[in-house]
Amino acid sequence: MNKTIRRASVFALLLVLALLVRATWVQFYDGKALADDNDNRRNAIQTYSQPLGNIIVAGSAITGSARTKGSDLAYKRTYTDGKLYAAVTGYASQAYAPTQLEGIYQNVLNGTDNRLKAVMDTLTGKRAAPGNVLTTIDPDVQKAGYRALGDKKGAAVAIDPKTGRILAVVSTPSFDPGTLTAANTAGIAWKQLTADKDKPLTNRALRQPLPPGSTFKLVVAAAALEDGLYKNVDVRTDSPDPYIMPGTTRPLANENKSAPCKDASIRTALRYSCNNVFGHMAVQLGQDKVKAMAEKFGFNDDKQDVPVRAYASVYPSGMDKAQTALSGIGQFDVTATPLQMAMVSAAIANGGKLVSPHMVSQITDSDGDVLQNDDDSADSTEIVSSSTAEQLQSAMETVVKDGTGTNALIDGATVGGKTGTAQHGENNSKTPYAWFTSFAKSDSGGKEVAVAVMVEQSDAARSEVSGNGLAAPVAKAMMQAALK
Repeated sequence: MNKTIRRASVFALLLVLALLVRATWVQFYDGKALADDNDNRRNAIQTYSQPLGNIIVAGSAITGSARTKGSDLAYKRTYTDGKLYAAVTGYASQAYAPTQLEGIYQNVLNGTDNRLKAVMDTLTGKRAAPGNVLTTIDPDVQKAGYRALGDKKGAAVAIDPKTGRILAVVSTPSFDPGTLTAANTAGIAWKQLTADKDKPLTNRALRQPLPPGSTFKLVVAAAALEDGLYKNVDVRTDSPDPYIMPGTTRPLANENKSAPCKDASIRTALRYSCNNVFGHMAVQLGQDKVKAMAEKFGFNDDKQDVPVRAYASVYPSGMDKAQTALSGIGQFDVTATPLQMAMVSAAIANGGKLVSPHMVSQITDSDGDVLQNDDDSADSTEIVSSSTAEQLQSAMETVVKDGTGTNALIDGATVGGKTGTAQHGENNSKTPYAWFTSFAKSDSGGKEVAVAVMVEQSDAARSEVSGNGLAAPVAKAMMQAALK
């Protein structure tokens, strides 16, 4: 063999070896990535080759599957009361990645979760029958919140303080997830939804933190009581009125100019929502102590899973004293979701202990056998002492009986709450956000519920925007439904 032929043979052999190495790499290393790629049509064909498992509310499926025509995707997802439950279910689409519970539990719902497979399924590679997701949602509470919010832009969350079960997750305006299920029509619906200025695809209950306004005063009050700055909610505080914020000539004004806010007790300050008291109190405590208490309640937690990942509610750092004063009334850079403010009321109502909020109770296989029980795994954390919790419960009850939250009163129940009207825009130039966070306990049945409501926009005149006027009636409707 001459030199030229020998070199050509070696080169050809190297090419063959390179091809074998590449084929082996693709087969054994890149294969899974290629199989899992969202653009791989085979995945969609497999997912929709049979009916999906269902998301269950109070024993009834709120999802389903329908046979398609003229498509290689044999089935598509369907929804019952889609707009009502969109903030819970999200959507499962032939064209777009699934969201909310549909996305988190897609492997359970399409039958690919390994927990669903029998021994023979594992050996043969056969796809298992899909499982189901059982939620903690109470349909009566969900409907009450959705109807009460109506055409307002806002959100509401209800939690059972004793168990952490989320009874309602409402976000308005909502959308019909059924419009996004079929590949041939989803594109048009997607363009319309994403172009809508009201952002119906945004889950305002879990994923849109906004300034919580005066509802945050509960956190500051908790910090003051736990720190010993004030021994109970009825001792007079050191609160000048007007209170000039440190380093400025600007007074922290009160909405009610005639309210008895000078040196007011925590009870009176919550009743009249005295800004001077809680702004000064935040400065007295210092931002670190307020932040520590806020974080105990759940602020600054960027891994708050319920199991949907909620956006973090924020209590900032690095503030000067004037900014700390503003943070004490839920302004400056403080933000919160309705979920977070419902957690604050839930912990107070539950004697100072916060049970992990969750909106899925169980994951089951197609036969109903339990694969995962989230109710059993919910843990409890002491946020404040039982004494502090009792003090704050009492003060919140005063707010509803004789203060700014009278629209939440319920016959046959003990109700506590805190209103909030958060400034929006530079120099409060835009319509404020209306908040209400609350709890209710049945006087006879033993049931309890904590609710937080945020109204971002309504048809009310700007002068009529208030937590009591807009948000408290929504909370009342939800609490009544939960206590039945």
